[in-house]
Parts: sequence; C-alpha cells; structure tokens
Amino acid sequence: MNRTERKNYNLRSTKTALFLGVLALLFVIYPDNLAEAKKVNPNGLFNTKEIRSRNFKPFKKWTGAVKRYSKEQANVKPGDCKSKKFNKCHYDKWMTFLKSLEGKDKLTQVKEVNAFMNKARYITDQVNWGQKDYWATPGEFMAKFGDCEDYSISKFVSLKLLGFTDKDLRIVAVKDMNLKVGHAILAVYLGDTPYILDNQIKQVVEAKTIRHYSPVFSINEKYWWRHKPK
Repeated sequence: MNRTERKNYNLRSTKTALFLGVLALLFVIYPDNLAEAKKVNPNGLFNTKEIRSRNFKPFKKWTGAVKRYSKEQANVKPGDCKSKKFNKCHYDKWMTFLKSLEGKDKLTQVKEVNAFMNKARYITDQVNWGQKDYWATPGEFMAKFGDCEDYSISKFVSLKLLGFTDKDLRIVAVKDMNLKVGHAILAVYLGDTPYILDNQIKQVVEAKTIRHYSPVFSINEKYWWRHKPK
C-alpha cells in the first residue's frame, strides 16, 4: 500500500467510525418499529432480514442530494468540461452516453453505466468538500469526482433516466468485512435477481457471489430498508 493509498484508507476508516457511530445512534432513536407498515422481508439482500420504512428523516444527506439534483437539472449553464462546476458540457457528455444505450437490454445498460461512472477518479469528501461525509449529486460528481456513495448516486440517477424504477434500484451502505471500513454500492434488481455495481469491482456481479459485504441500510426515493442478520 503506497502513501496515497494509506492516506485514503485512513480517511475512509475515520469516516467509517463516524458512519457506524451515527447509525448506532440512529437505531436507538429510530428502533425497529420505525417501519410504518412493519414490512419485513426475511429473504433480503445479502441474505439479511429487511425492515422497510418511508421515514426519511434520518437520511438528510440523501434527500439533500436528491433536492440539489432537481435544481441542478433546471440550471445547466454553458461551460467547459474542465470546470469544477457542473455545466452544459458535462451534461451533454452524460446525455450523449445515455442516449447511446437506448434500446439495449437492461443488463447491458447496467454494465455500461457501471463502466462509464467507474472511469471517474476517487476523491475523498474531505478533499472535495472539506467534510467527512458529503453525498454529491451527479453533476457535482461529474465536475469534481467523488467517493463511493457518489459513484452509486450517479449510477442510480443514470439508470432512472434510462427507465429503471425505484423498485429496481437501491443504494446500499455496507461494511466491508475484509477492510473493516464503510462502503456504498448500488444494487439493481433485474427480475428477482440483485446485481451489484461497485466502484471497487470492475464487473457487474450477482449479489449472491459477494461474501465480504454486510449491509447496514439500503435506500431509494420511495423507501429505505434496515438490514439485520437472520
């Protein structure tokens, strides 16, 4: 592990400690009965029990990114793709890519979106935003790059623009049991089969092939799910 990799690992470890501490507090304040309809799926993602809720109050970083993205779409201004602010150049490049995927089968679209977004450089939130944890919009990610949840958000929005629905998509916060750090990925359901889009893995793979992730929660624009071991 070189010096840069050690620095990024230490930053991710600090972020993980904060992340898990906030989650622990979250589940004290919002216990299991948080799930309004008590919707429980005993056969959830990564072989967990899922408890579903519509209460998004604990997830202000996610809802904030969604709101900023809505404004971002309405205010695309002219500019150069080298700019650190999202502009028409970034937007047109993104839209041209998505248009090239129209008419292709869903698995191909998923693989192409994963590969396209994974070309971006990994940049920590501390470097980009001066914060330990910031959830970026697709525009912010395309202009300044980002970290794991930012890759996942941009993939999520890209697939929604291609016609995928909330039923198909979830951003998943996991603990990497090998590295002992927090991480975020995107789960895409094709039928009943969840596939995983990960900035750390080049290939799109079925969730059942991954053994080293322990999910904490997953979320889309309609629901969020708490994951518990069976």
